[in-house]
Amino acid sequence: MTTMYVAVLLTEATSEAVGHEPLYAEDFVLLSADNEEEARAKALARGKAQETSYANENGDLITWKLLHVVDVNEVLDTPLHDGADLYTRHFRDYRAYRAFEPLLSGKPL
Repeated sequence: MTTMYVAVLLTEATSEAVGHEPLYAEDFVLLSADNEEEARAKALARGKAQETSYANENGDLITWKLLHVVDVNEVLDTPLHDGADLYTRHFRDYRAYRAFEPLLSGKPL
């Protein structure tokens, strides 16, 4: 029986450009799979397929690479509907989360 899963993928953008600071992206991907093992394999394949390199507007080479499949879990609410819960993550250190999450810090990317 096919089940819906959410995978959390962590990727990093790097460059050899002077002054470049790595940029990290966390993607939440919806996957259909028969079991968690298959969902993890699909998540890894998805992350690897997103790896790329390109020249930015300044001609600097930017490389995106998958760092981790952070988590894979079944979607919380099925069937999917308006307002459905897809994924929940718990943590204890709000200050660390606030420092990590650019939308909460008020700092632009």
